[in-house]
Amino acid sequence: MAAVAQNVVNSDDQFNKNCNSPTQNSETDTKSCDSNTEFQKNINELADILSKLNPWAKEFVPSSYRLKNDDQSVHNNFSPLNKISSNDNFPNNRRRRNSFNQGRRRMNGRAFRAQREESIRRTVYVSDIDQHVTEERLAALFSSCGQQVVDCRICGDPHSVLRFAFVEFADEQGARAALSLGGTMLGYYPVRVLPSKTAILPVNPTFLPRSEDEREMCARTVYCTNIDKKVSQLDVKTFFETACGEVSRLRLLGDNVHSTRIAFVEFTMAESAIMALNCSGMILGTQPIRVSPSKTPVRPRLPRPGN
Repeated sequence: MAAVAQNVVNSDDQFNKNCNSPTQNSETDTKSCDSNTEFQKNINELADILSKLNPWAKEFVPSSYRLKNDDQSVHNNFSPLNKISSNDNFPNNRRRRNSFNQGRRRMNGRAFRAQREESIRRTVYVSDIDQHVTEERLAALFSSCGQQVVDCRICGDPHSVLRFAFVEFADEQGARAALSLGGTMLGYYPVRVLPSKTAILPVNPTFLPRSEDEREMCARTVYCTNIDKKVSQLDVKTFFETACGEVSRLRLLGDNVHSTRIAFVEFTMAESAIMALNCSGMILGTQPIRVSPSKTPVRPRLPRPGN
């Protein structure tokens, strides 16, 4: 900007020299000089205005240069560089916000892993469980030694001695004390107790029974897995009613990802649900099904809006 003003001043000096030269004596030249004098006056006023402008004002400085030099003091012959407002520095603010969100996600991830590791330390792995042992009986064994059991989950084929379980305690001391119960006879077999390498996958609390009636429904319900996809809901109902008794409600579920389906089967009588546990390993369609007690009731489907 200073260079522009200087060039205008230089041209003014050159013009004055030409108009005051002795060779400029004709009337035409005199009129030309008068016209040029008015023009030069305007030029001088423009030069005066330009000389007062600050070339380092933010409207004259590229934003990329301002961001790069945000933390530096830039000086020139006119005035210091104007400070950049928070709006001008928006890209940096956005980066800071993104960094904050990423940091928060990392903290949440670390908190989740820490919580999971703490849950693993409170859990023991129990194997060689008799097929007639229930989760309630297994939990009672560990509770009898004065330890508070938070959750107990038996897994595996009910007809096999290869059943295993995960038992979670209220604290790590309870899990360490539970290790001393290894070799205890439970049913026909001595159980093995080891530190667990995994935590118990929690059941969605919204699916758990909410009332005494729903807890009674759970006692009449079984959870059936490994169901052949070609088997229909009527086939499942007919299978269980033929082997165990009347089915009051049945929910057959599946998707395009898994090769098999699952079902919740509610019987009219609790005795029928107990008999259904003996159906584990039987062939339904082309697959041997697995049957276990259900932790959740089969709630009636809510009517769709508009129906």
